[in-house]
Amino acid sequence: MIDSLPAAAAPRLILGSTSRYRRELLDRLRMAFEVMAPQVDETPAAQEAPSALAQRLALAKARDVAARCPGDVIVIGSDQVADVDGEPIGKPGGHDRAVQQLRRMSGREIVFQTAVAVVRPSTGFEQSALVPVRVRFRQLDDDEIQHYLRLEQPYDCAGSAKCETLGIALLRAIESDDPTALVGLPLIRTSELLRQAGLDPLRGAGSQA
Repeated sequence: MIDSLPAAAAPRLILGSTSRYRRELLDRLRMAFEVMAPQVDETPAAQEAPSALAQRLALAKARDVAARCPGDVIVIGSDQVADVDGEPIGKPGGHDRAVQQLRRMSGREIVFQTAVAVVRPSTGFEQSALVPVRVRFRQLDDDEIQHYLRLEQPYDCAGSAKCETLGIALLRAIESDDPTALVGLPLIRTSELLRQAGLDPLRGAGSQA
């Protein structure tokens, strides 16, 4: 009697990000995953469009982490860049720059370009997706901006606003086909890419869509 072959081990799922927001979002898919910080220079290239920058960095982060992980791994990389008149706007990093960003965005429509990439070196899989989110800001005065920043301190968020909490009060409207994209990880696109890579959140490892 021939023993049946053991089932193939599931690939390790790794989120290539230090963002707690992306980690909290990926938790919603109820899959076990690890977190590893990517080592990528995020400096924009000369004349690089915000959408191109977000896609390049998402893929670079996934590739970097995958290259440092042995065995069968699936790595998610993501990046978000605010597009203001074609200029990429990233994380403010501090109060004064956050004030400048919100003043500039006041009363305007801004496109947040959120990219996600999934890489599985063992199969040669490598795909990315870009999810633009159009955000219309209210007309903001300096008192509102200062009050918001003191309360929330969103200095690690592109565009200086956390839409999932008090930052929603800064806005008039959000338009996107993937509602989690603005927070930092578009879960609809992420789920699609994971299925293509062989890891379906609803079926477990080894399933193809």
